[in-house]
Amino acid sequence: MIVVFAGTSWDGVTGSDRLLSTELAAHTDVLWVDPPISAATPDRYRYGASRLGVAPQLRKLSSSLHRLTPRALPMHTRPYVKVSTAALLRSQARWALKQLGRRPAAVMACNLVDVLRGWEPGVTKVLYGTDDFVAGAALMGHDAERVAADERRQLANADLVVAISTVLADRWTSLGARRVALIPNGVQTSAYRDLAELSPAPEAAALRSPVAGVIGQFSDRTDLDLLAALADDGVSLLLVGPHDARWEPERFPQLVARPNVVWVGRQPFEKVPSFLRAVDVGVTPYKDTDFNRASFPLKTLEYLGAGKPAVSTDLPAVHWLNSPLIRVASTPKALVAAVREAAAESSEPALVAARREFAEQHSWASRARALAAELGLSRIP
Repeated sequence: MIVVFAGTSWDGVTGSDRLLSTELAAHTDVLWVDPPISAATPDRYRYGASRLGVAPQLRKLSSSLHRLTPRALPMHTRPYVKVSTAALLRSQARWALKQLGRRPAAVMACNLVDVLRGWEPGVTKVLYGTDDFVAGAALMGHDAERVAADERRQLANADLVVAISTVLADRWTSLGARRVALIPNGVQTSAYRDLAELSPAPEAAALRSPVAGVIGQFSDRTDLDLLAALADDGVSLLLVGPHDARWEPERFPQLVARPNVVWVGRQPFEKVPSFLRAVDVGVTPYKDTDFNRASFPLKTLEYLGAGKPAVSTDLPAVHWLNSPLIRVASTPKALVAAVREAAAESSEPALVAARREFAEQHSWASRARALAAELGLSRIP
């Protein structure tokens, strides 16, 4: 069994930690550990966890996947409280393992919470790094020096560091990580296999072609000038995902008020295919920042998995994918031209098939196989 200390709740935003863990369960049993909740946690962040008592909550999701929702003290993310948070997470994970009658082969941290210490010999300790934690500190409202210290401690405790991009792999190697494996983000291709049979999301019914879609969070990572340029040129925009109220508090509402722009806010992962069914082109409009350069955007592969052409700003992840199926454009004028060019060939059967085939090579199932191989985890036939 592998214990996954997740960065998000199982019922929260479906991110790389959940997508990878779901596929990893085909190779080994998984104990998923939610971020902890406390008596002060609002109901909207409890995702069905009980308010009663202080005991952790252990639930069976499938024959090979269990979910633990641990408890912590109020204000458990504060600097001087989070020491106790890490200890409580480790002890409650051990409690859950005892309830299941299992011993861990590996434990995996999906953030910098200090959960990799104190495990018995033979347990492989893994840091799953999906972002440049230090570059993203300001974005998350955290102190960069404190985050850098947490990063050094986590790297020192990890037997294996899994990096989702070449930028992160190089960075953590330079900081002395003992063993680094490059396992980029993937795509859940099964979600898009029946896309042609789906009805397009009704929210997009009023949009005229070409429709450019953006799936994700709208925050300081996003280049609003690029989106505005598309709308100015008459391209319809379908924006799917939450908006960080601190980012462009005046310009974003002005953009989504335009008649050729529809913003549907946060949506469950299960509804994403119906929105991609409605678009002609998928766009990854990221700014050129240290944080974005270290990222591996999920959305680019999601577009290709849905058979849609992808247009992205110039990111190392795009160069690693190295595919002519992804157009690169980083200025407003170039992006508009690339989107219109891509829209003209959006439905060509040979290209739709090529995009899907390429995405299959980068599925979450393939990423889970790579991680299972790194850890030596495999079910006995």
